[in-house]
Amino acid sequence: MAPAADREGYWGPTTSTLDWCEENYAVTWYIAEFWNTVSNLIMIIPPIFGAIQSVRDGLEKRYVASYLALTVVGMGSWCFHMTLKYEMQLLDELPMIYSCCIFVYCMFECFKMKNSVNYHLLFILVLFSLIVTTVMYGMLVFTLVLRSIYIVTWVYPWLRGLGYTSLGIFLLGFLLWNIDNIFCDSLRNFRKKMPPIIGVATQFHAWWHILTGLGSYLHILFSLYTRTLYLKYRPKVKFLFGIWPVILFEPLRKH
Repeated sequence: MAPAADREGYWGPTTSTLDWCEENYAVTWYIAEFWNTVSNLIMIIPPIFGAIQSVRDGLEKRYVASYLALTVVGMGSWCFHMTLKYEMQLLDELPMIYSCCIFVYCMFECFKMKNSVNYHLLFILVLFSLIVTTVMYGMLVFTLVLRSIYIVTWVYPWLRGLGYTSLGIFLLGFLLWNIDNIFCDSLRNFRKKMPPIIGVATQFHAWWHILTGLGSYLHILFSLYTRTLYLKYRPKVKFLFGIWPVILFEPLRKH
C-alpha cells in the first residue's frame, strides 16, 4: 500500500480505506492514480461493443448483462482510482461481486432451453450478493466459476483451453496484485532509479486491471461460445485487427 505522505490533488484528501502503491497525482493533478485509472479502459470499451453485438445478434439478455456488468466494474474502478474516495471504493468493489454472480449464472445455465430462467439459482446468487454486500467477499465466487468451467469442459473437452486461459490470465493478474501490495516500498524505490518507461511497466496494480479485465472478457466469450454452440448458432471466434477476440455467428444452414 502507498504511504500516507502522498501528495493531494483535485479530489482532495484520500478517504478510501485503500491507497495503492502507485504515487498519487504523479502524472496529472486531476487523477490520483493515473495508470491504475486508465488501465480500466480494457474493462469498459470492449464489453460495450460486446453488449451491442449481443443485442444485434438477438442473444439472451444474460449475456448483455454480463458485458454491461464488466463495464460497470471498469467504470467503478476508474472512479475509485481517479479519486481515492470511500464512496467510489464501494462503487469499485461491489460490482465485482454482482458481475461474478452473473458470470456464474450464465455458466450454470449453458445447457438449458433457450430463454429459460433458473429461479432457484437466481435466488441463491442474489442472497449471496446481499450477504457479501453486508459482510465481506472471498474465494466462493472463484470456486463457483472453477466448478462451472469444469462442468462445461466435461461436456465439451475441446473448450478447456479457452476456459482455463481466462482463469490463468486472471490468476496471473492476482499474482501481480499481491506483488504490488507486498513489495510496494521496494517497487517505489526501484521506479525512482529507473527510466520512466520502466516505472510505468512495473505498475503491477494496473497490470492486475488489464489481465483481470482480459480474463473476465474471455470468460464471457467462453460462456457465450458454449451456450450458442449448444443452441446450434454456429459460433466462430474471430480476431479484430488480428488481436482482439470476438464471437461471430455463421448463417444457419438451410436443409
